[in-house]
Amino acid sequence: MKIFASLFVSISSLMLLGCGASGEDELRIWMADQRASTKPSVQPLTEPKKFIPEPYNQEGAVEPFNQIKLTQALKRDSNQVAANVTLVAPEMNRRKEPLEAFPLDTMSMVGSLNKSGTPTALIKVDNLIYQVRIGNYIGQSYGKIIGISENSIQLREIAQDATGDWIERSASLDLQEGKK
Repeated sequence: MKIFASLFVSISSLMLLGCGASGEDELRIWMADQRASTKPSVQPLTEPKKFIPEPYNQEGAVEPFNQIKLTQALKRDSNQVAANVTLVAPEMNRRKEPLEAFPLDTMSMVGSLNKSGTPTALIKVDNLIYQVRIGNYIGQSYGKIIGISENSIQLREIAQDATGDWIERSASLDLQEGKK
């Protein structure tokens, strides 16, 4: 029994030691010392450059809104546009062909054949089949057929870009095989 009593006393004393002052006080003292000894180092800002205003001399300067210069620039631009229009422009005076009333994405190529040595393509639009040859026009962007193969029709379209100038672009219709 004495062993249990001495064991009980030693365990109790160890538990009381655990409830005593911990190292927290030492930690607080160390943190206070560190704050007191550490000084922040801030580098001073550089002085801003002094702004020196520049006087505006109208005698030697070119006037940007000179009426003569403006009219010359407009004439030069209109001559360039006129030259571009003669190079690339749709043929407005010809009679429109029936397939020019439909957009290209509503058309599908369903076949091709050679009629007396001339390549001919079969195009389906609104459940109707049309025969077209090289030189025919299709689509709403003045698309002229420039080539027909077994699998596709090559077109040269003329359309206006965002600035209003006529540009030439390539397009094609590929053979649409029937669904099996």
